[in-house]
Amino acid sequence: MSTPYDIPEVLDRREGPYGEVVLRRHGGLLQIIANGCFLMDTSDGRSERLLVDAALAALDAADTRAGHGPRPDPRVLIGGLGVGFSLAHAAAAPRWGRITVVEREPAVIEWHRAGPLAELSARALADPRAEIVETDLVAYVHETSATFDALCLDIDNGPDWTVTEGNDGLYSAAGLQDCARVLTPGGVLAVWSARPSAEFEETLRNAGFQQVRTEEIPVARGVPDVVHLGIRPG
Repeated sequence: MSTPYDIPEVLDRREGPYGEVVLRRHGGLLQIIANGCFLMDTSDGRSERLLVDAALAALDAADTRAGHGPRPDPRVLIGGLGVGFSLAHAAAAPRWGRITVVEREPAVIEWHRAGPLAELSARALADPRAEIVETDLVAYVHETSATFDALCLDIDNGPDWTVTEGNDGLYSAAGLQDCARVLTPGGVLAVWSARPSAEFEETLRNAGFQQVRTEEIPVARGVPDVVHLGIRPG
């Protein structure tokens, strides 16, 4: 016999600047759908947390290799607010000095500030270190004069499998050069992907990033999620 949980409940539907975005509840999960494509839900969050932790660990290791201790109050840029796991995890870590989140969908920001996703992010958004910038990430890293010690980017399914028009520019040589431009010397670029990409690793190296490596996040079934890491030279 079917149950009410078999059918997702649409909580909000918006026509945003990049198409339709939908927030729905499916059982105990909240889900974000963009232009009919499932993006993410609140089921786990391990990979989003690893994205932040791996960036901080790589930053500290790079500083140690450079002959000095971990830098105080590092600044992190999180690309993509999503369901808020990365923001909440970064805000729970006292090491971060400034946490900037870039999100281009106004509806997603509203769902966090005054909607159902506030249950995941309200404490983080109240943190004085945190700010949300409403803009496109690709444009932001190209235009901003701000600099960061770490970039944690999770705006699509990864470099080999983008579902949003324009996001592939972030993973190109030009996009990675923009990322390097806003990183401080010895800063870390961490990029989440739904599957490993040897081609993207090579693009990172060709863009000048050093100590390029990939960390895997085991999933229940299928190919592991990964975080691609690279260091901007000092």
